[in-house]
Amino acid sequence: MTGTRSALRIPEAWVVEERKKVGPFVTHERYRLPDGSHLTWDSRRHRKTGRIDEQRRPVEHPWWRPKLLGWWVAALFIVGSFLFALGTFPPYANHVDVRVVGITYFLGSLFFTSAGYLQYVQTINAPDELTPGAGVSHRTRLLAVQPHRIDWWAASVQSVGTLLFNVSTYSAMNTAFSTQQQERRVWAPDMLGSIAFMVASTLAWIEVCDGWWAWRPHDTPWRIVALNLVGSIAFQISAIAAFIQPTTGEVANVSLADLGTFVGAIGFLVAAVLLIPELADR
Repeated sequence: MTGTRSALRIPEAWVVEERKKVGPFVTHERYRLPDGSHLTWDSRRHRKTGRIDEQRRPVEHPWWRPKLLGWWVAALFIVGSFLFALGTFPPYANHVDVRVVGITYFLGSLFFTSAGYLQYVQTINAPDELTPGAGVSHRTRLLAVQPHRIDWWAASVQSVGTLLFNVSTYSAMNTAFSTQQQERRVWAPDMLGSIAFMVASTLAWIEVCDGWWAWRPHDTPWRIVALNLVGSIAFQISAIAAFIQPTTGEVANVSLADLGTFVGAIGFLVAAVLLIPELADR
């Protein structure tokens, strides 16, 4: 395997000795350089750090790094996840006005959308060319189409999902909707948003695992994508349970819908917290 890979440009003298692919997407490569040394490229690590070597740099304050885009991604996801969990937490949900609960969900969805977009920006601004010691690109793109990259698809689909949650949670604050309007404006975008999260989480899982399955419980990126996948499954179960029955206008299973949202939000919350120590791997 030699030459230029489909996703990124590499020097002509580099030799690709190992390549891991899932479908059309390359997730991992190992290069032999002209001097006989080797470098390894990993899709997630490249996006997060802009580096391809195995060097680790000590970080003085790994939990406080607001100059990094990835830190803001984590912080916004933490707040959004917390608000979604809070909205279904009985001591809160049962003792405040239903409109306040609706606002809690809507605010949480806005934090999700902000975090999702910043993650998308982080993805499309990863360096296009691999060179030894390459850093993160200084140019900032706000929109780009990169369908050859699995992480671009994951970030894009997730952002679509967050927008659908915006629609759903905003519409849910209107208590005057008919059953048909609730199905169309609240339940449908919630279901579609949950599907989008499932797709995005599955793509992120595949990216980290270099395939459909891997067991790496001591690896921080693996734990992050595993928790996100569990959270997405829980959100999907919640959306199914929240189906509004046309004959009665009642939610199919309120308890399961609330439980799914709570479990999913906790999964996303823990995964978001883990994003911060992952930033120390720079």
